[in-house]
Amino acid sequence: MTTADFLIGYIADAWMGGDAGGLRADTPILDLNIIDSAAIFDLVHALQAEFGVTVPLQEITPANFGSVGAIAALVGRLDEEEKSVR
Repeated sequence: MTTADFLIGYIADAWMGGDAGGLRADTPILDLNIIDSAAIFDLVHALQAEFGVTVPLQEITPANFGSVGAIAALVGRLDEEEKSVR
């Protein structure tokens, strides 16, 4: 399962009644009010639990959480950064 697959499933289950139809990597989830600012923090906790990354507060921005693709890219970047520090 890719990061994007996890995100699509999680978002669909949590905020779309389980219906992922039409939810793609480039769907503007903030602009379409699929998730709101409060939901982002739930999503951050899910990302930390699922992928073991720490999402710093300064990374919680509309640019990083505007779409599934943006969130997946953030997770990938954070994972690489954390691996390089270890």
